[in-house]
Amino acid sequence: MTKRQLKLGALTMGCGGPGRHNLWLDPQLPADASVNVDWYIQIARQAEAALFDLMFIVDSQFITEGSPSHYLNRLEPLTLLSALAVSTRHIGLVGTLTTSYNSPYNVARRLASLDLISKGRAGWNVVTSGDAGTAGNYSRDEHYDYATRYGRAAEHVQVVQGLWNSYEDDAFVRNRATGQFLDPSKLHSLNHQGEHFSVVGPLNIQRSPQGQPVIFQAGDSEQGRDLGAATADVIFTHAASIEQGQAFYRDIKGRAAQRGRDPEQVLIMPGAEIYVGDTDAHAREIEQHYHQLDHSFAQALKEFGRNFGWHDFSQYDLDAPFPQESLEAARSSFFTAAKRIADQAREKGFTLRQAVEFGRQLRPGAFVGSAATVAQKLADWFEAQAVDGFNIYIGHPGQFDRFTQEVIPLLQERGVYRTAYESSTLRESLGLAIPRFQRTPSP
Repeated sequence: MTKRQLKLGALTMGCGGPGRHNLWLDPQLPADASVNVDWYIQIARQAEAALFDLMFIVDSQFITEGSPSHYLNRLEPLTLLSALAVSTRHIGLVGTLTTSYNSPYNVARRLASLDLISKGRAGWNVVTSGDAGTAGNYSRDEHYDYATRYGRAAEHVQVVQGLWNSYEDDAFVRNRATGQFLDPSKLHSLNHQGEHFSVVGPLNIQRSPQGQPVIFQAGDSEQGRDLGAATADVIFTHAASIEQGQAFYRDIKGRAAQRGRDPEQVLIMPGAEIYVGDTDAHAREIEQHYHQLDHSFAQALKEFGRNFGWHDFSQYDLDAPFPQESLEAARSSFFTAAKRIADQAREKGFTLRQAVEFGRQLRPGAFVGSAATVAQKLADWFEAQAVDGFNIYIGHPGQFDRFTQEVIPLLQERGVYRTAYESSTLRESLGLAIPRFQRTPSP
């Protein structure tokens, strides 16, 4: 039996990350990192040299003048990933596309194209767009309600996967002697008629070496967990402790099994913020340095709202009791963090100001210490079956250098991390089965 191996992704937003919005102020970094393709190529190649499974590019499509710097000016994910595809050979390429404001046919075609360009390394991070302001950029007066968003998402993924099965694997004969290019019996229309989408098909692009792109999904609410367990190959989440991670891990694997899926084919990869120093104390100093770059309480208040579905907390008195009703809006991938904040606020009588300060310290998956300490903590989470891997937030290249050069070798010494790439596709790299062609029945 093959020994279970830790999976790693590099999640980058340019010079930024969760709660880290002012890294562009650091003179060691390119201030335009979020639109600097050379910077992304550098990170991708560094991650590939460290044998990472994938690069993970997040996205959003609504901004205001108060948005974080890396939101204000950023590259569209699949365009960027196409550039990375021709600059790398092994690392997977995962991009975010919303099911609320994209048509299934367009999503299927763009991702299938990336999958062929990269020779089977594409992945799709499925989101429903939690920011209501996005609606105004897509000719809508208001955002889809929560139930509709998740209903659309489930059907959207079904349609996209159906379109990816338009051609059987050997549909293209390309026989120059006979002049036959296609075996028409192996081309299949979808003819989908559903509640939210009507799509005839077929898609005009063949299946890739990995069958179809890997599906990622982030959602911590009940509906989000159900969607992930039903459709995703990899779940991106947030966990503040091993115990919290284990509970989520068991829950998702159990839901997948209830739907007839092999729970080993659904991977859990939470985000992780890494600070590596010469000693544990030195690492804490480094962490504090970056924390001080993001000293604005106003920005912290806005970021705090992200945990609660971007709820606007500026409307409340900061020194009044924390508004428990705000938890109703927290139906997102940050639900666990929101509930923990609300529970602590209720138990300890926090004001809103105190809750924000508590939230600032509650960064999910913060691993701080010497290389040995960080490697030990990551291995502990993995061996305790709290995770199958981590998506490492990439903010400062210097810290990524230390992680790849100092922590990775220690993980390899423990036998929990690969020493070479053994496959060419993202699915195989993650230990996921390549899906066989199957006709998708019309609803």
